[in-house]
Amino acid sequence: MLTLHTKLGPGDERTPFAQLVLPYDQREKCRLRAVLSNGDEVAVFTVRGTVLRDGERMTGPEGLVVRIVAAREPTYLVRCADAHTLLRCAFHLGNRHTQAQVGDGFLRIRKDPVLKEMLQGLQAIVTEESAPFEPEAGAYGGGHGHHDGHGQHLLAPVPLRQKIHRPGDTA
Repeated sequence: MLTLHTKLGPGDERTPFAQLVLPYDQREKCRLRAVLSNGDEVAVFTVRGTVLRDGERMTGPEGLVVRIVAAREPTYLVRCADAHTLLRCAFHLGNRHTQAQVGDGFLRIRKDPVLKEMLQGLQAIVTEESAPFEPEAGAYGGGHGHHDGHGQHLLAPVPLRQKIHRPGDTA
């Protein structure tokens, strides 16, 4: 089974050999067993709190590169007649600690009938859709990782007894 534990930086141009298509709730897990687009099984290990974002690329000891793809999932698209109403909706969603994707003139949340009713009560237009869900990372999340000295970002600690070869390692 292929193992992924290292997020590649933007300067690494290696071409992915497969995609890993996952909904948001699986992209935020630190340990995951999944199936790649080519049918191969993969084990993903990340540091707790890491979220794999659409378009990111990962690799592991085998040196193969996999592209992360945000799967389509049941969501609500929230639009409002004016910016003030949309801001009120965002405030009330945040007050309920609801993850939300913020876009130009819209919010996107996971499908939840109770939240839909609340948003409609605030005069929002709530439309059911199937879309990739990429919520905000939060004020204290994202943007940090562990570097391995080769320009790559190691997402999970590698046991000392486990030898992992990475491109750029000297013999």
